[in-house]
Amino acid sequence: MAPRATPTIRQRRFGGELRRLREAAGMSAPTAAGLLGTDRTNISNIEAGRYGISEERLRRLASIYECDNHALVDALADMTGGRKAGWWEEYRGKIPPGFLDVSEVEHHAVRLRTAQTAHLPGLFQTEAHARAIFELIVPPLPRLEVELRVAHRMARQRVINGPHAIPYLGVVHESALRIQLGGRKVARDQLNHLLTTTERDNVTLRVIPFTTGGFPMAGDTVLYSEAANPHLDTVHMDSPTGAVFYDAPIQLENFRRRLDLIEKAALTPRESTDFIHMVAREL
Repeated sequence: MAPRATPTIRQRRFGGELRRLREAAGMSAPTAAGLLGTDRTNISNIEAGRYGISEERLRRLASIYECDNHALVDALADMTGGRKAGWWEEYRGKIPPGFLDVSEVEHHAVRLRTAQTAHLPGLFQTEAHARAIFELIVPPLPRLEVELRVAHRMARQRVINGPHAIPYLGVVHESALRIQLGGRKVARDQLNHLLTTTERDNVTLRVIPFTTGGFPMAGDTVLYSEAANPHLDTVHMDSPTGAVFYDAPIQLENFRRRLDLIEKAALTPRESTDFIHMVAREL
């Protein structure tokens, strides 16, 4: 079996969790390989996400590592074996791979939390708003790539408005509401779309006004993806060079604490809706 050239975020995460289990057991890769009946390079490739393994071998490894967290092992077992390619795979090789990793993380989440200052969450954006963002990239993107990125962003929104919509809590800063990307009409339509989106039972949007002052991670964009098992949660943050993901237990705990503080600083959902109405009326 040839190794995967570019493992997805989910494949890398699966391998990373197996590495953590091995290290928690105080076991070397060669020792684990010997007990599994394979060679060291296979263990390395599995932990790097380059090789997949069957559920049977996953459970054997968990037994070798003496992992008694049965819920975690079951969650990892759900990540093994053949899986149908996600809808985002049609964009592979056409837009940056980090975009596809975000789609994969969102697709497998059971709940999403986000906090953003300069931009509105991608899952809340209109086509015109998203297009205006991608048209600001320097150097300019080819028109085809702009449209592919817009189409991909719209497709991502099925996680909150599709047949299997999941709970979504977004916190945005007043600055993101007031930046008139694409002009006044696009901005007004975007705010109206926000108000319509927040009418969904699974969606909550909260606003931090300028008058609140400082708050944790001001200026950052963070997406916290909750998995069926908390050990498999993932955090995504934007950076100038692309998507960055965090999944170490202490990192996840710290991000949860920061998001809790951000949410405490925000207006209530009702106050936030009234605030968005006020900004829309000023356009």
